[in-house]
Amino acid sequence: MLWPLLALLLLPSSLAAKKSAHEQLVELAAAGNGLIRLNEQTYDLLASPQRNWSAAVQFTALNPQRRCAPCKEFEPSFTAVAKAWANTPKEHRDRHFFATLDFDDGHAVFQKLGMASAPSVHVYPPTEGPNASAKKVPFKYDFQHGFEPGPLAEQLSVHTPIPIPYKAPFDWARAGSIVSLIPIVTLIFRFIKPALQNRWVWAAGTIATSLVMTSGYMFTRIRGSPYTGAKGAWIAQGYQNQFGQEVQVIALTYGILAGSFLMLIIVTPRQSSPTRQRTQAYLWTAVNFLMFSILVSLFRVKNPGYPFKLIL
Repeated sequence: MLWPLLALLLLPSSLAAKKSAHEQLVELAAAGNGLIRLNEQTYDLLASPQRNWSAAVQFTALNPQRRCAPCKEFEPSFTAVAKAWANTPKEHRDRHFFATLDFDDGHAVFQKLGMASAPSVHVYPPTEGPNASAKKVPFKYDFQHGFEPGPLAEQLSVHTPIPIPYKAPFDWARAGSIVSLIPIVTLIFRFIKPALQNRWVWAAGTIATSLVMTSGYMFTRIRGSPYTGAKGAWIAQGYQNQFGQEVQVIALTYGILAGSFLMLIIVTPRQSSPTRQRTQAYLWTAVNFLMFSILVSLFRVKNPGYPFKLIL
C-alpha cells in the first residue's frame, strides 16, 4: 500500500519537472548564445504544428566532405544576426528563435522538405496565439542580396516581433585602406592639379557626360538593363528597351556627328589653302552623311516599320 501512495505523492513533482516545448526552446537558445543547434528531434519540436512562436531556420552543410562553399560563406552572417536577436528584451526574444540544421544532423528533414541545395533559410510563423499567421507554408529567404548579414536582418525583421537590432561591426581593414590612400591621393593631386584647372579639360568632360546622358545611360541604369542581349545582341527592339552597349554606340555616333559639324563650321573656313579647305569640306560632309545614315539605320532596327534610309 505504501508504493501506490508514494507514487501519487511524487506525481505532481514529476509533472512539474516536465518542461513545455517553448521552455525547452528557450533553454536551447540561451545555451547556444541565441542560436539553436538542431537535430531531427529538436527540429520537429521547433517546427511543431501547434506553436505560438516563430522561428528562422538555416539549412546548411558545413562538413568539409560536403564541399559547400556557400554554406561556409553564409554561416557567419546568420550567426551574427542570431546573436543580435539574443540581445533583444526577453519578452520579444522568447517569441522568435534562430536555429540551424546541418545536413549531417538531419538528412531525414532535408529529404522530407525536398531540399537539394544549401544554404537555405526558412521562417516558420506562429500557428497559434494572437500573432498566428494564416500562411502555413514557411517563408523562404531570397539570396538576391547575397550573403551579407545586413540585408538578411532587414528581411527577417518583417517576421520578428520587433526589428532585429543588427549593426555591422566597424570595418578596420577598410578604414586602414582609406587612411593609407590619403598620401597617395595627395601626391597624385599635385600632378593632376594643372589639368583640373584647365577649362578645356572641363569642357571635354562636360561634352562627354552630355553625350552619354542623352544616349540613354540613366534609362538603362534605372531599369537595370543588361549590357548585351541574347547571343551578343546590342540593340534592343522597341522604344522602351535599351542595352548598355547600345548607349556607348549611340554616344559615339552623336560625338562623331557633332565633331563633323564643328569641323565644317569652325576649322574648315580657317584653312588658308583652297585645296585643303575643299578637301576638308568634302571629308567632313561625307562623315556627316555617314553618321546620319548610321543613326537612321539604328532607328530602323528599333522600329522595323520605318521605310526610309540614307546611305546604309
